[in-house]
Amino acid sequence: MTVTNPHSNPSDFGNGSAERRHDRPDLDEYADLATDLRAELDGEARFDEYAQVLYATDGSVYQARPAGVVMPQNVDDVRHAVRIASEHGVPIIARGAGSSLAGQAVGPGCVVLDMSTYMNDVLAVDPDAQRARVQPGVVQDHFDDYAAQWGLKFAPDPASSNRATIGGGIGNNSTGAHSVRYGITDAYTEELKVVLSDGSLIHTREIVLDSPEYEAIVEKDDREAEIYETVRGLVADNAAEIAERYPDLKRNVSGYNLNRVIYENDDGERVINLSKLVVGAESTLGVVVEAEISLVSVPDETALALYCFEELIDALEAVPQALEHEVSAVELMDEAVFRLARDSEQYAQYEAPIPAGTAAALMVEFDSELHDDLRTPMQEMSARFRENGNAFAVLEAHTPEDQDDLWKLRKAAIPLLMSLDGDPKPYPFIEDATVPPEELTAYVKKFKEVLNAHNTSAAYFAHAGSGTLHIRPILNLKENEGIQRMKSISDDVTDLVVEHHGSFSGEHGDGLARTEFNRKMYGEELWTAFKAIKSAFDPDWLMNPGKVVYNDSANERRDGAARDPRATGKTDMRENLRYGDGYTSIEPQTKLDFEDEGGFSQLVELCNGCGTCRQTDAVMCPTYRGSNEEMETTRGRANMLRAAISGEIPEEELYTEQFQREVLDLCVGCKGCKSDCPTGVDMAKLKAETKHQYHQRDGISLREKLFGNIDAVSKLGSALTPVSNVAPNVPGVRTVLEKTLGIARDRQLPPFRRQSLQAWYDERGPHVTEREADQKVLLFPDTYTNYSYPGPGKAAVRVLEAANVHVVVPQDLEPSGRAAYSMAMLDTAEKRARRNIARFAEYLDDGYEIVVVEPSDAVVFQDEYSDLIDSPTAERVATNAYGICEYLDTYRLIEGLDLETTDESLAYHGHCHQHALGTDHHAVGVLRRAGYQVDPLDTGCCGMAGSFGYETEHYNLSKSIGQRVFEKIDESDSETVVAPGGSCRSQIGDRANRAENPPHPIEKIAAVLPSI
Repeated sequence: MTVTNPHSNPSDFGNGSAERRHDRPDLDEYADLATDLRAELDGEARFDEYAQVLYATDGSVYQARPAGVVMPQNVDDVRHAVRIASEHGVPIIARGAGSSLAGQAVGPGCVVLDMSTYMNDVLAVDPDAQRARVQPGVVQDHFDDYAAQWGLKFAPDPASSNRATIGGGIGNNSTGAHSVRYGITDAYTEELKVVLSDGSLIHTREIVLDSPEYEAIVEKDDREAEIYETVRGLVADNAAEIAERYPDLKRNVSGYNLNRVIYENDDGERVINLSKLVVGAESTLGVVVEAEISLVSVPDETALALYCFEELIDALEAVPQALEHEVSAVELMDEAVFRLARDSEQYAQYEAPIPAGTAAALMVEFDSELHDDLRTPMQEMSARFRENGNAFAVLEAHTPEDQDDLWKLRKAAIPLLMSLDGDPKPYPFIEDATVPPEELTAYVKKFKEVLNAHNTSAAYFAHAGSGTLHIRPILNLKENEGIQRMKSISDDVTDLVVEHHGSFSGEHGDGLARTEFNRKMYGEELWTAFKAIKSAFDPDWLMNPGKVVYNDSANERRDGAARDPRATGKTDMRENLRYGDGYTSIEPQTKLDFEDEGGFSQLVELCNGCGTCRQTDAVMCPTYRGSNEEMETTRGRANMLRAAISGEIPEEELYTEQFQREVLDLCVGCKGCKSDCPTGVDMAKLKAETKHQYHQRDGISLREKLFGNIDAVSKLGSALTPVSNVAPNVPGVRTVLEKTLGIARDRQLPPFRRQSLQAWYDERGPHVTEREADQKVLLFPDTYTNYSYPGPGKAAVRVLEAANVHVVVPQDLEPSGRAAYSMAMLDTAEKRARRNIARFAEYLDDGYEIVVVEPSDAVVFQDEYSDLIDSPTAERVATNAYGICEYLDTYRLIEGLDLETTDESLAYHGHCHQHALGTDHHAVGVLRRAGYQVDPLDTGCCGMAGSFGYETEHYNLSKSIGQRVFEKIDESDSETVVAPGGSCRSQIGDRANRAENPPHPIEKIAAVLPSI
């Protein structure tokens, strides 16, 4: 294949020349720390190289190896971990989902506290008071789903809410599209329990100044008393600077919240609440272990209007006008977003309604808590925009489905931008600078001048109603020129923000990207106050050092010892970059074709760390859903592969049993990341290639050969029935299979049928001749259907013939190659593909199309064959191959049939491979047109994944993944479960008290054909 990455070295795996760029912490250096932690913790302490790699990055452009990772189980674990790390002089970082965009969650030589693994419970909800107590690791969407039973939610709504934790949101002072309506996290954080750097625990809350409660705190001789007195004094001493320097914005998350920590409460009392200071402090002051948050009611109804403008400036000028109405969101998208969406298979459907000539659009939301009649304010705003000659068109969305489509388009902006080909990317570093909405127009005009001066461009989108635009300049951070331009653009833009009375960050925080500019924004007096706050909370500056404020004056610790260099010194946004000048990676000579992705290394590097793979409400990533392990995310595996090809870890590590077992083997190849990953990191393809390279060196195991050649095994089993079906149930046989081949003894093995589908069809013959047929298909006899469950195949023949389709089921075809591909036996898969393609071509030439009952076999024709074989014929096969329901739906064949009436309700579990290619909806449409009531279950991957669920070491995880499927089935009111995938039906059928596997959708369609 062609090497397209200029920062890569052509190589076979293991023979590259990528040099190491980052310091690798000496594991022995932290051995005593690890030992001390493990002696005290109920949770886990991981100080191995894999853990360091996994937690070296977040969603930003930064990378820094930590010393190790602690997964605390409870508050005492956090206290012990912080205290022990401090005693060893090692910095501490608290982390949620690691989706931070400014580098808040990474730092060199730190102990990372992963609060998401165990400390993720909702502790209590008081619906009357609209309050809740939560642990920091609870995912916001999970909390909102729980609170929905009372019609409540947590108001801040970051785009990452399906994986971002509430603790992370508190650390970052997060917000989202509805900040115009609700504000940001600090407004909803009422009380916190915080562990300080000495391991002590404080409870922050509203305390009336000079009250007995306040006096009792400050009279003590401890850290808490010093903090209260320091903060109170700093606020008083800097009152004028606070009033002058803090911008008057709905969103400002730069620096410490000195302007919000002392205020007048509802009773008119002067109070201090350190919670407001800890919010947005990015764990630099302490570690939040519990939070009491206030909630808001969920509006009964919302409506959206999308106003289209011919010029970006016209849209910006309309923002202040929109804010004169009572609105809950005002979002901006520009033509770059529309263009990318138009060219995207995943998002084109959402862009389609946008009128031609739209240079920018404002999306305005109204809700029923602000308006009794949602159409009235929408019409008033539309009339105003038309009168002013700005908006030339408006799209109204009143149903939840239509609104969801517009929100998907808006939220697609960042994924679409980050999927740009090549090394230059639109990176986040000044993306959420915020100015007053009335100054947006002037600000953007000057921003464009800055970009032009630096010879780059950007897209414009996000939260215009709050004055926050996500503007990501396109740069190549693998080259020194791009890195220096990043710094100079930041200098110019921060000057511009100050000029327009804005904030350097209105959403994504300071981190490694913006901390150095806080001095410019707040001035020397407040910068000095920030340092005093930091020292009061954290005397040795060990809590997430270098974020929010840096120590540029004190070079000695309080005990007189030299300060750890990791805990002091100026933060420079150009340091600790994930790539950076001199970055190189090996570009392996691959078996699969990676040309469309720009090469193997480019596909790996598409992972930007956003953490979408941590969401648990999608197909991606099923093993993470079952294990809650960072390694099992697409991000985790991509980070490990990138480390290997870039020299972060030895390239030989790819060939170790540990790498194969921990990094690759738990990827089930569901292909969910191909569609669900915002940037399209196809881990199933990367795994197949990497495992193939491993096989080339170390060979293929007996079990892999067995499963990779399952067609031959099944053919033999079919010939030997009934003996082959009885033998596994003989006492002791299952134990032998488990010990010799690693096939789980508790998993039911598929039966073999004496008469295969091919044999049945040969004996039966076609009932619609080629001459009288309207269409012709080759029904591919996949292994599962052919030898184990021919019922769906027979049903497919009946339905196709009822639609006047001529069907053939050839005897001279190879297995599809799906099993061999899944086992990374790519040479075998290629041989089978070549033979099948040659045979298929003959049928295609004769006007046939290819139809498959088993989804994974259909998808191997539609997708993997083109990766294995770069030829027009392979592409032709891909274009003309269909799953059975996809074929029926594409040609609307059900609509012409006279079907029997049915009132049966079906719960539909789709197949992850078809989801990845966007073809999963066809079965639902066909079943509904056949008269069934269908409930499409939001189940994700079943966890069986071909051979994965049969493997002893994966059996329990497979069952754990399947639990979501079982829960969704139980929640559905439908009478019958249907699923197209053979593996899925096996997983559901293996469930306790299940007498048999559920039917394939095609069987239910055949069931309503007129009786013959």
